[in-house]
Amino acid sequence: MVWFQWYVLLNVLIITLLALNVSLVRISEKIPNGDGKSIRLKKSIRTHMNGVEQVIAFGLVLLALAQSASDTLLASLVITFTASRVVHMIGMFQVIPILRIGGAALTYLCQLAGLIALAWLLI
Repeated sequence: MVWFQWYVLLNVLIITLLALNVSLVRISEKIPNGDGKSIRLKKSIRTHMNGVEQVIAFGLVLLALAQSASDTLLASLVITFTASRVVHMIGMFQVIPILRIGGAALTYLCQLAGLIALAWLLI
């Protein structure tokens, strides 16, 4: 269960920092609501929401695995997924397509690996 706790700690920290970034961009661009057609704010909002979408879904898979899977599997999934989200985030903010694509691809591979592991435990 400790790996799930690490997952929550690290990934909620990332999402919180992304939310803080949205607030800071809103303040600096004086946009209280919506995106004000600001590319910078749109990018910040989308990066934050993408993190929320991925972290919640994968968190459910990890929670289901935390009961029965090996620590080695959980550790590798948590570390790889968290790294993939950081790489994706950097790619989004720095507009480095290979990092964005690589981070997204690694995220999907982690999700697929988690789902396969879960299915294996259930059969």
